[in-house]
Amino acid sequence: MDYKSAGVNVEAGRDFVHRIKSSVDKTSRSEVIGGIGGFGGFMRLPKGFDQPVLVSGTDGVGTKLELAQEEHSHFGVGVDLVAMCVNDVITSGAEPLFFLDYVATGKLCPEALVEVIGGISEGCKQANCSLLGGETAEMPGFYPDGRYDLAGFCVGVVEEKKIVDGKYIKPGDCLVGIASSGVHSNGFSLVRKVLSMTEFDKNMPFGPDKISLIDFLLQPTLIYVRLIQSIFQEKIPLNGMAHITGGGLPENLPRILPKGLKAAINRNSWEIPYFYQWLQNKGQIPEADLWNTFNLGIGFCLIVSPDYLKGILDICHDNGFSAWHIGQIEEERRNEESVIRGVPI
Repeated sequence: MDYKSAGVNVEAGRDFVHRIKSSVDKTSRSEVIGGIGGFGGFMRLPKGFDQPVLVSGTDGVGTKLELAQEEHSHFGVGVDLVAMCVNDVITSGAEPLFFLDYVATGKLCPEALVEVIGGISEGCKQANCSLLGGETAEMPGFYPDGRYDLAGFCVGVVEEKKIVDGKYIKPGDCLVGIASSGVHSNGFSLVRKVLSMTEFDKNMPFGPDKISLIDFLLQPTLIYVRLIQSIFQEKIPLNGMAHITGGGLPENLPRILPKGLKAAINRNSWEIPYFYQWLQNKGQIPEADLWNTFNLGIGFCLIVSPDYLKGILDICHDNGFSAWHIGQIEEERRNEESVIRGVPI
């Protein structure tokens, strides 16, 4: 008996690392010291910070992986992995510095995982952060052959006095919703359950945009890093930011609101993508569950003073993002059940 006969191919692992080296190198920032292959990744802090604060985040892609692997579509979930982490980190005003990945599989399938790392590399380039290291674990008997799981980790930096933590949010502030690219990476357990109940052809043109259902579902999560950096470059202060992930608007917006405040959402201020209406009808999903599971077309939110509303919307549109004024911040009335008025929770 040897390690290979037990299901772990060390030589294939070495070859895999060699194949992904070019993808990793494309993400390198000037602060990176050394390359891949060591026991740790090294990176200097960027210059220009008086009191730098490190900000970290970790996440995965969830059961969207199941659908992607069934469709042999691996690049997009690599982008998703980066997006789910960096979009969290930037809500504090931080600049992403580096990213680490963890890939676990039953049996190493180099072709699929090279695509995954290619997607991770693309996500890192969009976020202007370095893919500083990672781990690929071959675990026969624990994962089925041909299946893999992903986890990601991001570290960013922000000047302490410039941290965005919601403390300046006040009544009258405007809530700006920035469009998502479809479902992003949340709610796929419910999506897959509904798909298993319907005979709808996932490859047929779907909805008013005539995109296939499977292509709609597997769109990579948008990365909002460069957009937020563009806003900061224009010296526009952001009072709060929220990444709209699992739990939708009702769960993610209150995470940044000071006590005693609520978000009043105008549900007619943006067009909810057709897919959600189709999903609700096919799965007989209560509306409250729809709002509490999916982003419903809003992937990221900004809270700004009314004086900066037009400027924010213009920057979003100039950078290719659809964005809408979707509500405002109000004082929460005593014993009020909903922290987001107009949204069922």
